[in-house]
Amino acid sequence: MTAGTTLTHGTTTAEHELAALQREHGRPLFGLLLRLCDGDRQRAEDLLQETLVRAWQHPEALRADDFASVRPWLLTVARRLAIDARRARQARPPEVGDAALENTPVCADHAEQAAAALDVREAVKTLTPEHREVLVLVYFQGASVAEAATALGIPAGTVKSRAFYALRALRRVLPGYATDLR
Repeated sequence: MTAGTTLTHGTTTAEHELAALQREHGRPLFGLLLRLCDGDRQRAEDLLQETLVRAWQHPEALRADDFASVRPWLLTVARRLAIDARRARQARPPEVGDAALENTPVCADHAEQAAAALDVREAVKTLTPEHREVLVLVYFQGASVAEAATALGIPAGTVKSRAFYALRALRRVLPGYATDLR
């Protein structure tokens, strides 16, 4: 029979040979591909199908006198397909799932930061000079209460009190920023 001859049950000889090929060599091919794909069954199945498509595209490989001698050719094709697939995956950046995107920190908009800084500057200008001095030293320059007390020549308790009232005044002037000023 030739490759295009129809059998009595409606399949061509090529289809019949491919089915026999899969029955005879499918399991060992799948085992090899499963190992080459690090246990990924879906990828191994896809590569097995691609191997059989290659066999279908090269009927001369199926025409060997001994049907079992086709196995080395099939194993070589399968191995090369697996290597090509691995190289293709490594050449692309890894895909990111939705869960990874949900956990990605959002970068603040620089325009928003600049606008907030201007708002805070204007609000600080509304404070009394005494409250402003304490706020600048403790919150903007990072001085400790003791360092601010020494620099201003006032008791540490007064620094704490002025800082408390300065922040309370800022919360009134900047209601949208209240949670940031604690």
